[in-house]
Amino acid sequence: LHAQCLQRLQSPHMDLCHVPATREKGWYLALMAPNVKGPNYAWLDPSRLYCHPQGLQDCVADLLQPFQGDAIDMVAGIDAMGFILGAAAAATLQKGFLAIRKAGHLCVQTEAQPYTDYSGRGKVMEVRTDAISPGLRILLVDQWVETGGTMRAAIELVERLGGVVAAPLCVPTGVAAICVESSEGGKWIRERYKCSHCVPPRLQPRFDQHQ
Repeated sequence: LHAQCLQRLQSPHMDLCHVPATREKGWYLALMAPNVKGPNYAWLDPSRLYCHPQGLQDCVADLLQPFQGDAIDMVAGIDAMGFILGAAAAATLQKGFLAIRKAGHLCVQTEAQPYTDYSGRGKVMEVRTDAISPGLRILLVDQWVETGGTMRAAIELVERLGGVVAAPLCVPTGVAAICVESSEGGKWIRERYKCSHCVPPRLQPRFDQHQ
């Protein structure tokens, strides 16, 4: 195994063996790849860290840590990259997973919500109506919260169907993402819902500025 790790270090491909001796919260953020394709793409690609076994495991553990002891009935992931972290979180918690999808993919009865994503494009999100019963406590998971439009649309769908993302008199579940930026939309979500993310406070300004 040691020889395989050395070989990977010398190759142009990512090293999936190296794990730092001290794994502080967010160490795996360094595994993410910067944008090399220009302004039409997101500034950072988190999918690279999902390829790293320990990185993915620690990322999910950090996202779930603030919710230890909370009653969570189901995990919902947002189309599309939120499916990865959401399904991993659901498997860790041994709970079911609900996919909240972009419009046009579900062939069953749905509830729909229009929204504007981080790029300024208008879209529509859908969720099946038979999966959420009143009072169901849901942890909403996405890869990233930039402007907050996508997450707010998902929250609206869950709450419209009677699900609980966070509410007085209830054990709060909430929102989890690798990063919740300090944008107007990100602040709106932080102020109203229990949030979990992986970015250490000292690095938050750099993530907010896309550096």
